[in-house]
Amino acid sequence: MRIVILDGYTENPGDLSWEALAALGELKVYDRTSLSDEQEIIDRIGDAEVVITNKTPITANVLDACPSIRYIAVLATGYNIVDVAYARKKGISVSNVPTYGTASVAQFAIAMLLEICHHVADHSESVHRGDWEKCPDFCYWHYPLIELDHKVMGIIGFGRIGQQTGRIAKALGMKILAYDKNESESGRQIAEYTDLDTLLRTSDVIALHCPLFPDTKEIINAAAIEKMKDGVIILNNSRGPLVAEQDLADALNSGKVYAAGLDVVSSEPIKGDNPLLKAKNCYITPHISWAPKESRQRIMDCTVENVKAYLSGKPVNVVNP
Repeated sequence: MRIVILDGYTENPGDLSWEALAALGELKVYDRTSLSDEQEIIDRIGDAEVVITNKTPITANVLDACPSIRYIAVLATGYNIVDVAYARKKGISVSNVPTYGTASVAQFAIAMLLEICHHVADHSESVHRGDWEKCPDFCYWHYPLIELDHKVMGIIGFGRIGQQTGRIAKALGMKILAYDKNESESGRQIAEYTDLDTLLRTSDVIALHCPLFPDTKEIINAAAIEKMKDGVIILNNSRGPLVAEQDLADALNSGKVYAAGLDVVSSEPIKGDNPLLKAKNCYITPHISWAPKESRQRIMDCTVENVKAYLSGKPVNVVNP
């Protein structure tokens, strides 16, 4: 049985091992495959029975051109890069990795918030430049320093990641508000559930941890921002299109929004004309919340188990049953 991995580099740049997958069949790993060249994708899949992808799209055309495909494993939770409905029609199971990054993504959200509050990297660089040595006072700071104790964090989307972010923020002394259509008892142990308007009006920090659906696309827009407190901080390391980017850029430049911490944008890699690149106090990282080695190892382990389950005739984590 042939197994092909179309874009393995971001999952495993060399610090993990593909050996467990290689033990299941004849394995071919490509670091990168063009996201737009369907012919290259088709050629690389060839007669493989199992296809493993992260961001390389598997379209209906690809599925038609590669009749040997019997199973697709996605190295992520999101699976919109696969035409799952057409795969189902062709009898092809598609599996994802439903849980792997709860701890790392929540930790990253708080890391962005703490950087906004304290600018640790900037002040460290300043000291290394000699600024402290030359300072006439015993200390200095380049930005306002923000204490989070007793401030309000509003979290939009309160599933596993949202709740973990809430736990960490609560440990910092913050009051947690949550908006989610599906309330849970575990959520009530951390936060006070509220409606979206109340969350927008009363939060000092707003964190996005919700999926991208038609009703959440651009949930942060000019109208929503207008309801927020002046000087609010916005965090998004969930999905880029949750934010209307020009609206957020305008709010940052006007000072309505004090700062934003973003690990995702609407089109990735980011385009040079994205208005957020020139917005004030906008911190952008290259979609790395998920990327600690421990998190990627969980992806690897789950994917191996997904392929084993397929081979046993009882596939798991199937998104197109």
